[in-house]
Amino acid sequence: MPKRILFVFTSVDKTLKGAQTGWYLPEASHPYYILAPKYEIDFAAPKGANPPVDESSVQNFKDDVKFLEDPTVKEKLANAKKLSEVKASDYDAIFYVGGHGPVIDLAVDPVNIELASEFFRSGKVTSAVCHGPAALVNATDANGEPIFKNRNATSFSDLEEAQVGKEKDIPFLVETRIKELGGRYEKAKDPWQAHVVRDGNLITGQNPASAAGIGEAIDKALSETA
Repeated sequence: MPKRILFVFTSVDKTLKGAQTGWYLPEASHPYYILAPKYEIDFAAPKGANPPVDESSVQNFKDDVKFLEDPTVKEKLANAKKLSEVKASDYDAIFYVGGHGPVIDLAVDPVNIELASEFFRSGKVTSAVCHGPAALVNATDANGEPIFKNRNATSFSDLEEAQVGKEKDIPFLVETRIKELGGRYEKAKDPWQAHVVRDGNLITGQNPASAAGIGEAIDKALSETA
């Protein structure tokens, strides 16, 4: 039986300022095509089917539009499960796709918080890229502590957020929040460069450039266990 991975997407299509948003195309596409040949992948989102894609990511990453046109992917998006229908026990890993949306919905969604905590406490791969780590900020370990506390992690940096001018579009800055939770935040030397951090079963990627690297890190982590 191949191992199973749950890809989690945001259901939010507007930022706090009303700009269109959603999940970020290459942050789903790159890891998907690295992992899909070896693993069973299901899609889920708080509201289930057809989670909204960030339209700017479709414009900026033309090479990844193939993901949206892929018949298998289209079916998975159309049939994305509601998070409330998902059981951690059915999967070996969870991966949160970025985009500004997760900072708004997944960060505070009680079903997601419980699900992420369950994955982490079970020692299963708990992973996220770019703004995806926002989905983990209220998740806790077996001691009831934030999963970022005293662990190495990365996310979209505050500097990168400032450079895209979106600080007021989201309720908090992900780098700042990870640090507030006691996380040992890392980032690439220069903005927009790939950076992936693994600390045990917690795997995080900094930005869109890190999307392929996080797919590879998830594969490596899953290959280590029977």
